[in-house]
This record gives sequence, structure tokens and C-alpha cells, in this order.
Amino acid sequence: MVATIANAAAAYANTGRIGGGPGLAARDTGTGFADMLKEAAGDAVGALKTGEAQSLQAVTTGKADLSKVTEAVNNAEIALQAVIAIRDKVIAAYQDVSKMAI
Repeated sequence: MVATIANAAAAYANTGRIGGGPGLAARDTGTGFADMLKEAAGDAVGALKTGEAQSLQAVTTGKADLSKVTEAVNNAEIALQAVIAIRDKVIAAYQDVSKMAI
């Protein structure tokens, strides 16, 4: 997933469609939270693989465009940071729920 302003806006719009706006009444869009996480993880893995491939090409052949290598590595880093942030939020939410009195 290439981290750009357009992608961020699209992700925000997607959460708006799922959340339903005011009151956050969820709509049935056919995709669940697990599907969204799976797709995000797949996109992050794709970005990491692209960054790795660009770096490997630069090292082995020396003919890779340095700006493309830098962009791919930065996108991979941003994707990894996003995955880590999501993981941390999910763990924190789970811990909060597990502390609730029944």
C-alpha cells in the first residue's frame, strides 16, 4: 500500500461508510473488521516486499533508481509503523474489555 494522501483519504472515507456517521450506527457493508484487518495486513506485506525487492535490486545490480528505492523503503516503513500501531490499539482494547466487570 503506497502511503499517500489519496490513500489516507480513501481509508478515511471507507471507515465513514462502515461506521455510518453520527452515532456510529454500523451499516451492513458485507465486510467485517477481521476482513479489514486482513486486507490492511496484506497491503502492508505487499509494501514490505516491494521495498525489499527495490533494495535488493539496488544492491545486486546497482542500476536501480535511488528515488524509487527510497520511496519503496519509506512506504514499507510507514506500512510497518501502521501495522504496529493497529496491533497496539487492538491489544489495548482487548485489555480494556477484559478488565470490565460482568
